Amino acid sequence: MFRGKKYKESAKQIDRSVQYDPAEAFALICKTASAKFDETVELHVKLGVDSRHADQQVRGAIVLPHGTGKTARVLVFAKGDKAEAAKAAGADFVGEMDMVEKIQKENWFDFDVVVASPDMMGVVGRLGKLLGPKGLMPSPKAGTVTPDVAKAVQEVKAGKIEYRLDKTNIIHCPIGKVSFGAEKLGDNFAALMGAIIKAKPAAAKGQYVKSCVAAATMGPGVKVSTAKLM
Repeated sequence: MFRGKKYKESAKQIDRSVQYDPAEAFALICKTASAKFDETVELHVKLGVDSRHADQQVRGAIVLPHGTGKTARVLVFAKGDKAEAAKAAGADFVGEMDMVEKIQKENWFDFDVVVASPDMMGVVGRLGKLLGPKGLMPSPKAGTVTPDVAKAVQEVKAGKIEYRLDKTNIIHCPIGKVSFGAEKLGDNFAALMGAIIKAKPAAAKGQYVKSCVAAATMGPGVKVSTAKLM
């Protein structure tokens, strides 16, 4: 895989065999970020569970203390008073069947999060095959299927993120931007890891957090120690 000069320069400053204390890890990431844009910092957490088993799923949502640095575009499926409340709360798009048809016919995906009131799930269900693979299907566990759509919209806009295992038992989540600095990134990291640790399934055996790596968009990965959080 081709790596640019800046990436190689950054990589030289990071010891791949070391698990860095969170404060040190995020200071390193901020120091070595070399792109001309404000890079997103992502966390990749490998867990000692098997996502093929229903009783070992790890999924949930949390509002990060400092947000993600990106304002998510929210699509809400609701009607009547709830639709009006969603608009007032700052939803970018609100609708019913009209939105279903727009997605089906125009292959429209100009949104980051989907929120739905429970009475609309029959309608939203028709989009399962389109929203599911993109990780956009609303769910009660993530707080995106709720009678209080306005509150859900406000939380998403405040920096609520969803975390869930992929097929390789890894959780990938943005925890902010390089411009946040090490302290705010550390706060967001601690909040997300706290939620993941709390969500440990009873069926999980052995070491729960196998590894934890943080990286800026264009930068190398930095191993982060979770010892203080366990």
